[in-house]
Order: sequence, then structure tokens, then C-alpha cells
Amino acid sequence: MIAKTPPPPYYAVIFSSFRTENDPEGYAEIAERMVALAAEQPGFLGIESVRDGLGITISYWESLEAIRNWKAHAEHQVAQRLGREEWYTSFKTRVCKVERDYGLGLK
Repeated sequence: MIAKTPPPPYYAVIFSSFRTENDPEGYAEIAERMVALAAEQPGFLGIESVRDGLGITISYWESLEAIRNWKAHAEHQVAQRLGREEWYTSFKTRVCKVERDYGLGLK
């Protein structure tokens, strides 16, 4: 689904990644938990995610402070560590300010 976001400005965190060859136990459950937990955080606006070899997850936030708070969340920090140590061969995170958006067929 395309995330429903408010009128700009707001922020996007783009997480691009390649997974390791093996499928470590617990990855899917923790990934689902992170989406649910992020949605509970103050300032969270929505999320979009795809994976076809390259994974791209974009989360949307009201402010840079909300992003910093999410990055510092204890349970999220555990997932970040596991990502570095077990789940990803490479990744990059980008934080962007959305200045303008537009679309078709969205309500």
C-alpha cells in the first residue's frame, strides 16, 4: 500500500538492504514487530516496503526528533544490531525532508 501522508513538509527514512543468503530464524517476526512498534511511536506517519533481492523500506515521520527517538528505541536498537551482525550483507539508510508530493488515485 502507498502510505497516506499529510501535506509536506515531513520526513522520510529510506532503508535499502540486501539480506544474507540464509534466512535466520526470527527475522520475519522481528521485522513485523518493528513495523508494529514504529506505528506506535509519536510522529510516525506511515510505511512502505518492498523486497525483490534489494529491499527498500521507507518510513515517514513528522520530525527529525521523532526519527531520532525511533532510532534510539531499545527494542529497535536490538533489531539494528541483529541486522548488522546476522541479517544484512549491506544496507544504507537515508533521511530526507519531503518538500513536495503528488499522486494519482489516492484518497
